[in-house]
Amino acid sequence: MTLAMYARRKHWPLEAVTVTLRHSKIHAADCEACETKDARIDQIERDIELTGVLTEDQRARLLDIANKCPVHRTLTSEIHIQTRLITA
Repeated sequence: MTLAMYARRKHWPLEAVTVTLRHSKIHAADCEACETKDARIDQIERDIELTGVLTEDQRARLLDIANKCPVHRTLTSEIHIQTRLITA
């Protein structure tokens, strides 16, 4: 959604965006970019397909925008989950 809205605002010929995700667990020691080194961590691989007659600069900018979208930022930030049990 974020990419489509951005392209529309810029009047770029983006026809479709297809995102494919793969999730796996990896050993943290195998992840050079990870802070944690002593456990298994979640790894998400993301493929983005942009359909339309776009320049390489437009494609690069859309990738940059994809890395700043709210969902991406949420998934890459520290997450704290607070759970409460509600009884009737």
